[in-house]
Amino acid sequence: MKTKDRIIHGALELFNKNGERNITTNHIAAYLEISPGNLYYHFRNKEEIINGIFDNYAQELKTRFQPMVENEQPVMPSAQIMLSYLDSIFVLMWNYRFFYANLPDILSRDFGLKQKYTNAQESLNDNLIGIMNGFRTSGLITLEDDELLALTKTLHLVSSCWISYQTAQLSDKEITEAVVYQGMLQMLNVVRPMATEQGRKQILELEAHYKGRL
Repeated sequence: MKTKDRIIHGALELFNKNGERNITTNHIAAYLEISPGNLYYHFRNKEEIINGIFDNYAQELKTRFQPMVENEQPVMPSAQIMLSYLDSIFVLMWNYRFFYANLPDILSRDFGLKQKYTNAQESLNDNLIGIMNGFRTSGLITLEDDELLALTKTLHLVSSCWISYQTAQLSDKEITEAVVYQGMLQMLNVVRPMATEQGRKQILELEAHYKGRL
């Protein structure tokens, strides 16, 4: 792995474990057993490292949340496809939990990063609408257009703010995988009242799956 990539991955590990505000570039260099000068050769400051981490995050958002197609035709969503999307949400929330936990502060320090975040979220929202439309077309949920848009926004808000909310609630306790799985269950609880009989059955199966991981 190239030194630049090692710095990004090492910083991500430290930020997730100790909180971004508690970690300096010297901590990162010591953790990777490289000199501060070597680190500064690749990144001028910690904000540039955070930008590098965010670029990886944004690329994952782009690839993980595309409406599924096969032979240029939309794939009708099933419980397995719903599980795939939910697991992708879990992976992102867990792997980049420092970012979710302290989002307003991080973005307030870097206007360029805030703009990149806004662009990434707008693109994600468009893809989420496409995904939810697929669920509606397949008969898993029954909603009017405005209701579907509102549901998509609610799910987007829950996934974006869950860790931040839990960080405030838990105070000095650590965010665990179980806490993130609770976020998955909360999203399913939001969708279940809008589900058809077929959709409700699949949602209950997914709820049982995530409850088994708590």
